[in-house]
Amino acid sequence: MKAQITDKEIWGIALPIMLGNLAQTIINFTDTAFLGHLGVVALGASMLAGLFYYVFTTVAAGFAIGVQIIVARRFGEKNYGRIGVIFEHGSIFVMLLGLVLFSILYFFSDRLLLWLIDSPNIYNASLEYIKYRQFGILFVCFNFLYRALYVGISNTKVITYSTIIMAVVNIVLDYCLIFGNLGFPQMGIGGAALASFCAEVSAFIFFTSYSYITLAKKDFGMFKIHRPEFGLMGRILKISTPTMVQKLFSFGVWFIFFVLIEKMGETAAGISSVTRSVYMILITPCFAFSTTTNTLVSRIIGEGNMAQVFPTINKVLKNCLLCTIPVVVLVAIFPVQIAGIYTDDLNFAHLVVPAILVICGGTLFQCIGNAYFDAVSGTGNTSAALYLETAILVVYIFFILMMTRLTTRVELVWTAETLYGALLGILCGLYMKFAKWDNKRI
Repeated sequence: MKAQITDKEIWGIALPIMLGNLAQTIINFTDTAFLGHLGVVALGASMLAGLFYYVFTTVAAGFAIGVQIIVARRFGEKNYGRIGVIFEHGSIFVMLLGLVLFSILYFFSDRLLLWLIDSPNIYNASLEYIKYRQFGILFVCFNFLYRALYVGISNTKVITYSTIIMAVVNIVLDYCLIFGNLGFPQMGIGGAALASFCAEVSAFIFFTSYSYITLAKKDFGMFKIHRPEFGLMGRILKISTPTMVQKLFSFGVWFIFFVLIEKMGETAAGISSVTRSVYMILITPCFAFSTTTNTLVSRIIGEGNMAQVFPTINKVLKNCLLCTIPVVVLVAIFPVQIAGIYTDDLNFAHLVVPAILVICGGTLFQCIGNAYFDAVSGTGNTSAALYLETAILVVYIFFILMMTRLTTRVELVWTAETLYGALLGILCGLYMKFAKWDNKRI
């Protein structure tokens, strides 16, 4: 039986994932930092249109998590030849899913956004953003699948390389296209969307090229034509469907959170755009370590080492907090300076500070909640994870609706993130302690 998971192993998986997660965080940070100098309308539009776009991508992210759980289980069982078969079936589904999602964005974005957004200025700017960004959704779907593959086989350094490529492409093109530098046209918010699209394509090209060069030589059965296995596709969908629905619900509710804030005014939307950008930086380690929990729990169960599940969860959580707390403290000490990165307006920067302080506390609760939530998913009981989060999301959305009607202070609405993280930790912790999850076969 394999010995207990070490801190070195945890960091070996988590650090590259953290750097990989930084890809979208850097894109968001760069877009927000540049667009903040164009005003609150550009900030609000990039936030809402960007989140609207990501609501659709979360379906692919949920499917990829299901693939990741199965790949990690087969990797733990040393059944390496099945990994390529799983990836091939996943690729077929992702291709079809990406085309469906693109069709919805292409034909219905204008009507959906008109229904959701009150401000005509933010609505028109959001359409400009989606006009360019929508073409990247198929590439994003495949990028999620590639990340799931590499996390599942614990070769996460590849994700780091893709992050560097995405970040460089996005930063350079943001500089060129938003303001019209180096002879490029001045496109404003449309330039930010086009830069993000190019960054997503560059990551896809890298993942495909790298995988073909390295994995085709291994015994994973990659880049070979396998006969269709409808039973395997059914098992993948059985695991993935709850995570797809869960991700859609979770991110969809978060999108509603920002839609309700937009109804508080353009300034409130601008404040939340900056707050969200800072928040995404703060919780980057949280998502990386929770993904690590997911894959390690699945791998440990595959190895038959059930006694190490709880010690591993707690060890991952300890490392997550050790990584997160220093960053949270730094942000809490210098909130005005950090807000100033996004705007030249000092008064606006001060308006952002209370919300930044609120999310500093919320981040710590998210670390605990997500660690135990991804442990539940890692056992293969993705349906249980869906039911648990659905119950929490009902409370979360009720709290947001209540706060947006009772107060005009944006920072009080943001306390919903603390509530969400606390409930997630309590319910998922109780599930892992008392439920029968150790005999789940996938």
